[in-house]
Amino acid sequence: MPIFGNLIKRGLSLGDTIGSRKVDVSPQHFQLITLQRLLRKAQFTTFGKYYGFQDILRSPRVIEAYQDRVPIYTYDQMYNRWWHMSLRQLDNVSWPDRVKYFALSSGTSGAPSKYLPVTDDLQKSMRRAGLKMFFAFSKFNVDPSLFTRSMMMLGGSSDLQNGSGFYAGDLSGINANKLPLWLRPFYKPGAEIAQLSDWDSRLDMIARKAKEWDIGFIVGIPSWLQLMLKRIIEHHGVDNIHEIWPNLQVCVHGGVAFEPYRKSMDQFLGKPLIYLDTYLASEGFIAFQSRPDTLAMKLQLHNGLFFEFVPYNDQNFDQEGNLLGQPKALTIEDVSPGEHYALLLSSNAGAWRYMIGDTVQFSDPKRSEIIITGRTKHFLSVCGEHVSVDNMNQVVQYLEERFDVNIPEFTVSAIQSGPHHAHRWYIGMDPALAADKIVSELDRHLCAINDDYRTERDHVLQQPEVIILPSAMFYDFQRHKGQLGGQYKFPRVMRGAAFAEWEQFVHSHRPVSQMH
Repeated sequence: MPIFGNLIKRGLSLGDTIGSRKVDVSPQHFQLITLQRLLRKAQFTTFGKYYGFQDILRSPRVIEAYQDRVPIYTYDQMYNRWWHMSLRQLDNVSWPDRVKYFALSSGTSGAPSKYLPVTDDLQKSMRRAGLKMFFAFSKFNVDPSLFTRSMMMLGGSSDLQNGSGFYAGDLSGINANKLPLWLRPFYKPGAEIAQLSDWDSRLDMIARKAKEWDIGFIVGIPSWLQLMLKRIIEHHGVDNIHEIWPNLQVCVHGGVAFEPYRKSMDQFLGKPLIYLDTYLASEGFIAFQSRPDTLAMKLQLHNGLFFEFVPYNDQNFDQEGNLLGQPKALTIEDVSPGEHYALLLSSNAGAWRYMIGDTVQFSDPKRSEIIITGRTKHFLSVCGEHVSVDNMNQVVQYLEERFDVNIPEFTVSAIQSGPHHAHRWYIGMDPALAADKIVSELDRHLCAINDDYRTERDHVLQQPEVIILPSAMFYDFQRHKGQLGGQYKFPRVMRGAAFAEWEQFVHSHRPVSQMH
């Protein structure tokens, strides 16, 4: 088996080398080719005819013509005008042929599920990106035997809803039903367990069977991976997961920023893991970490996705994160490092200039490497403080190191504080500390990393409030909401009715401490 592992690793290294030979081709050129292919494929759809894709393709400046003709779409606009017809099984609406699968995505907003089309072409491009990511493992310091081990993929149930001529469910559940042939022998927990819709039952079954599997990779959202590891460790009465899976080497994660989970993940391990970040959304496999000396992810520029970037500022978005008009969007050649951008996608699932809801920064534009900084509706800016989820994650990571605690979950909202505003933080912390021990450190560090926040704190923004809770309360709330496991993520920023519901739930329990 070690010989087989070495052969696989050499093959992966060769594949990665071949895949990177076109380094002299500009990112903009890849994106132009991608857009032309998308327009050509969809030119005879209802959407393509309405917006004149044939005319756009004849333009000497295809990208500019496309941006002039097609407006920016939010989900509600795309669904209400176009995708609802695909859901009714009409052909050729915004992509050729009939859509057989829809990914249900509620994201972190707490809103009703979105129905996002998952076409055959989109699934093929996701598999290509997954294979490229597999090739990238050759750059990381992994034991060759890893490539003979099984992969635990913890996602949503593969038992899909059977609609009127279509299937709907979590993207991970859809993909589990259509795994590529090369991956099927390595996939765990297997079809029978993956079909269980009840999250707790699925975890119990995984825990019981864990010793039967030789797991080298774990894949999933960090919070749910930690709950799985905790359940396995408790079931078998061991100190760490490596007593059950001694060959576990790699954690492939996504969905939320990993850094706030890194410290709490360590408590489940007997030895360090290699962590690989991914940006796999219901709309497409957007990016993954392709080299070990960065936490940024490389955009997939030549794989069925055309990207645009709207500067995330007060001119283009209101304080609730809603788009103002039709602002100018930049392409990959125009972006600058360190700026916040709202991401637009045009895809082989029939999304066109679609605002996915995420914000990104470029850490290295020449390498097309990004980090996710939050959601368009998850910035706090009630008085110009412009606090991003990335800022919040940095603060949480600082608090973990400063006080030697684990903070796997948190959420923040803006509240009225007399004539002014303040931020109210709910922090899941193990072990719990009194809030008055950390509030000044939280405030001070946020001032240090965000100039706008520091300025507003000197004038109209009041000292933050902090409420410390057991981290289990966050999961109890998701269980209460029927949103436990799978693709669900606890929102880092809450507003309105969603925040009121959360506070009502918290107030029915006794918080450990509160600082005003």
